[in-house]
Amino acid sequence: MGWEALGHWGEDAVRIEPLTGGVANDVWSVRIHGRVAVGRLGSRANADLAWEAELLQHLDREGMTVPVPIPTTDGRLFVDGLVVMKYMEGGLPETGADWRRVADTLRELHRLTQGWPQRPGWRSSTDLLHAETGTRINLTAMPPEGVIRCRAAWARLIGRQTCVVHGNPNNPGNIRMTADRVALIDWDEAHVDVPDLDLVLPDNAAGLDDSAFDIAAQASAAWEAAVCWQDEYSVRRLAEVRAI
Repeated sequence: MGWEALGHWGEDAVRIEPLTGGVANDVWSVRIHGRVAVGRLGSRANADLAWEAELLQHLDREGMTVPVPIPTTDGRLFVDGLVVMKYMEGGLPETGADWRRVADTLRELHRLTQGWPQRPGWRSSTDLLHAETGTRINLTAMPPEGVIRCRAAWARLIGRQTCVVHGNPNNPGNIRMTADRVALIDWDEAHVDVPDLDLVLPDNAAGLDDSAFDIAAQASAAWEAAVCWQDEYSVRRLAEVRAI
């Protein structure tokens, strides 16, 4: 149906302008009942979108600031791949203190989602020690030697507790900050994995010790190489993964 589905949010619902940041989705600012919101149109399956919506509602109930889905006039949280979410005000993190606040927010996310079920169709980094595919990841498309290095990096995470990870919090564009709160936006890559993958932040704002930071940074580089393969960024990230 495409953007025609926006009519399910009301006769006066309209698109305003495209927003930057997403590559897998078409993202626009929209006006719903006279208020600005964000519409995201993509090809995710209903089970995938339901997982994300339930997660955001849970985090909102627990006091986190997240872009909760806005229901249609008949109560649905998505229609034909379209989700409409609350617009998040705020600026981007700039200072070390800002990034430390981001780290604290991520740790709250991790605390609130221990034991959360995996996103449908996804794999964690340690699942990929044995699996070859999961959502956008297809290890068979990568150079075999690169896969060996990635799996060696992920093997260092075996035995760690898992929870929901945001998936891309070191991108400043996925953060909206005000004086009294930190909001995480763009949950399209969120899934269940080892929390340290979220904590590879600028200037080690999460305060990981040298060993923990190295393990997390290598596993994160391997993950981003696999999930983005094969563009220039993924090739660059794979080059950062050492042989062990």
